[in-house]
Amino acid sequence: MRATPQHFLVIIFISYMLSCTPAAAQPERRRKPNVIVLLADDLGWSDTQCYGSSYYKTPNIDALARGGMRFTNAYSSCTVCSPSRASLLTGKNPARLHLTDWITGYQRPFAKLVPPAWSPFLAQEELTIAEVLKEQNYVTAMIGKWHLGDDVKYYPEHQGFDGNIGGTFQGSPPSYFSPYRNARLSDGPKGEYLTDRLTSEAITFIRREQENPFFLYLSFYAVHTPLQAKGAEIALYRDKVDPASPQQNPVYAAMVHNLDQNIGRLHQVIKQLGLSRNTLIVFTSDNGGLVRGNDWAKGRITSNEPLRGGKGTPYEGGTRVPLICSWEGRIKAGSLSKEPVVGADLFPTIAAVAGAAPSRLPIDGISLIPILEGKPQTRRPALFWHYPHYHSEGATPYSAIRKGDWKLIYSFEDESSELYNLLKDPGEKNNLSAQEKRRTAALYNELIVWQKELGAQLPARNPAYDSTKAKQGGGAQKRAVKDTGTLDDKE
Repeated sequence: MRATPQHFLVIIFISYMLSCTPAAAQPERRRKPNVIVLLADDLGWSDTQCYGSSYYKTPNIDALARGGMRFTNAYSSCTVCSPSRASLLTGKNPARLHLTDWITGYQRPFAKLVPPAWSPFLAQEELTIAEVLKEQNYVTAMIGKWHLGDDVKYYPEHQGFDGNIGGTFQGSPPSYFSPYRNARLSDGPKGEYLTDRLTSEAITFIRREQENPFFLYLSFYAVHTPLQAKGAEIALYRDKVDPASPQQNPVYAAMVHNLDQNIGRLHQVIKQLGLSRNTLIVFTSDNGGLVRGNDWAKGRITSNEPLRGGKGTPYEGGTRVPLICSWEGRIKAGSLSKEPVVGADLFPTIAAVAGAAPSRLPIDGISLIPILEGKPQTRRPALFWHYPHYHSEGATPYSAIRKGDWKLIYSFEDESSELYNLLKDPGEKNNLSAQEKRRTAALYNELIVWQKELGAQLPARNPAYDSTKAKQGGGAQKRAVKDTGTLDDKE
């Protein structure tokens, strides 16, 4: 059939209508995938319903898990936050970075050991995943907690991020309600809640950059202390406390609830904009849940049961964390992985998603892409942790290795080892080091080799050791801060 002028008019009209169609109705354009990392602070492994909580309600996090892959053996790179965050951003183990404690760390002047002269900042020379993605023409944004150096020169805007909202030296917010006293976050209306505000800023960024490949690092301050929540959300949990449950704090429950609601808000925007099939969403935490904290009078904050311990301890409750990866059409909905993985793996995973090859090696993480795509995965030799410091929640200087189902914890104070079979004993109740002497020795030797390969800094004997004074503990170190605001000594 011969084309007529009317045919050309119809074609022009259809083309015009398609160009005016809202983004949610258009087929998604072929371009580099977006990446969103949602990092909770101090959220424990069992603090969501999909990981076993019967008290906290997390329908939106659970929906994210149903739409993607949930990892049951995911770990943070350290039992405290700053080293874990540095590891996530660089793909390197904290021992390799020499950034092994939270900033600013604790002083224990009369303890048996003296911690090494570790790095209290993420050096600008380190290559971050934001810098890798910038080279791939991504727009990058850091919103929320940073805590990787007291000096402004170590802030996100100098580490590959185009924008920084809320990221400073602060390890915890002076207040969850405006005014925030944050040099990188303007105050909102009086009473505005911090988690709501950070999520709104993230949504604004997504809407603004929806036509460009973007990397969003939304690093919530929640659910870190101080425990502060909205009255209406606290009321939802106050009358639902079960005395038999290990999780009983209604204020903490309200903070988890609010975090979940905001993750739902953000996820809904991704769907509305038609970005779901071109966006990898990662949800995790920087370390295990804080069980008690500094204010013992207020009782337990959360519980990581059936895991032992919590933040600031060498046990599973200190380092095992939730990890959910969702990408519509690319990751099988409702899938589950039991493979041991660690926070450092996110760097090479995100780089692979962006089609980038990091230019500065070595890194210690491995790409999770084969796991996410359901392909056979070559097992890594082992996972390692190194924390040559003291922590108020119970850690003394230690190193640890997980190989297969076995985990060895080596204490530098008394040069002793603990050995656990995590498959049979995930709660680490039965120390098998005496029964499994050969395995203990083999894992210890492997740990020593690893320490040497990474140049791990070791604690030293303390000439000022005083057993009586050592029991009194110590406090957080003070550092000069070259920014406005008040130094918060709570990690």
